[in-house]
Amino acid sequence: MKYMYVLFLGACLAVMALNAPAKLNQNELNVSGLKNFQINSETMVSAGLPDNTHLEALAKSGVNRVVDLIPGDRQAEQQIAESLGMQFHNISVDWHNPTFADFERYTDIMNEAKDNGEVVLTHCKLNWRGSAFTYLYRVTQLNEDEATARADMEAIWTPNETWRDFIEKVKTAN
Repeated sequence: MKYMYVLFLGACLAVMALNAPAKLNQNELNVSGLKNFQINSETMVSAGLPDNTHLEALAKSGVNRVVDLIPGDRQAEQQIAESLGMQFHNISVDWHNPTFADFERYTDIMNEAKDNGEVVLTHCKLNWRGSAFTYLYRVTQLNEDEATARADMEAIWTPNETWRDFIEKVKTAN
């Protein structure tokens, strides 16, 4: 009977460990040279365009999912990310015309990652699109403090008129 109890307890602990939300392991994180890298939370980071060594370091540190906001053929990065065990999503966000549909798709991906307890890298070329999308997600979906989230975005860049209009449109709709 004691053996059955120990076996049951071990199985319960294993299930709990599998269902525990992932967190970014900052001790394993070596992303020197990654443009505009920013830790937004234990489960969300954003950056400019990562190279292969950055993706390897991010995977080792616990990033399970990559959201790339750069338009164009992104197959090479997708293959690298997937070979490292990360899910890869590309949302082709037009620099001159970001859309509400782009943000809705981003929100769906981020909510799925949140529900699965995953750590997500959002990136673009310079982390301008990325920081705007993470700002909007934090404010409209996670109900984080607007001033804190905005300060993080503005530490990366100050949105131009196109992006200010887009940000206001998304905030108004949410």
